[in-house]
Parts: sequence; C-alpha cells; structure tokens
Amino acid sequence: MASRARRKKLLKLTRGNFLARKNVWTVAKNTWEKGQQYAYRDRRNKKRTFRSLWIQRINAAVRPFDLSYSEFMGKIHQKGIALNRKALADLAMNHPVAFEAVVKSVK
Repeated sequence: MASRARRKKLLKLTRGNFLARKNVWTVAKNTWEKGQQYAYRDRRNKKRTFRSLWIQRINAAVRPFDLSYSEFMGKIHQKGIALNRKALADLAMNHPVAFEAVVKSVK
C-alpha cells in the first residue's frame, strides 16, 4: 500500500505531461526529477534575468540626459542615493518625472 501511494503521488505530480511521461513510473519519475532540477536552477536565473532587464531600462532612460548607465550608477553611488536598480527601473518606466528629478540631482 505504501509503495503504491508513493507512486500515485508522483504520477499525480506529472499529470499533464506528454505520452509516457505521465503514466509510466520510471519515465514519470525521471521527468519529475529533471523538472525539479530545472526549477531550482531557474529560480536563480530569474534573479539574473531581472537584474539585466532593470539595467537595460535604466540605461535607456538615462540616455536622453546624455549619460550612460555606468556613469549614472557611478554618480548615484557617489551622491549616496540609496535606490536599487529595481526601484530605479520602476521609476524610469512608470514615473518619468520622478526619475528625471533623480537624474538632475545626480548631475
């Protein structure tokens, strides 16, 4: 009973997969384990991807002010402004007037 319950639990997790991946025990087990590896890896990659996106957005937003991203970030650290990249990218996208004020204070 216990082994059958274990198998049923894992087969329930692989529901929706294609062909034997959903109902053949060994294939389903391998599929599920590989999926867990991808999930673990990609939880870390997501942080990397979002940081890259924020940098691109900040760079695009400071270009009209004749600054590059690296110059802007260097000056923002010199001035001691404690806004992270996520907050700066949000300001640049959704509140351009506020972002402009930050750029002016840095210049």
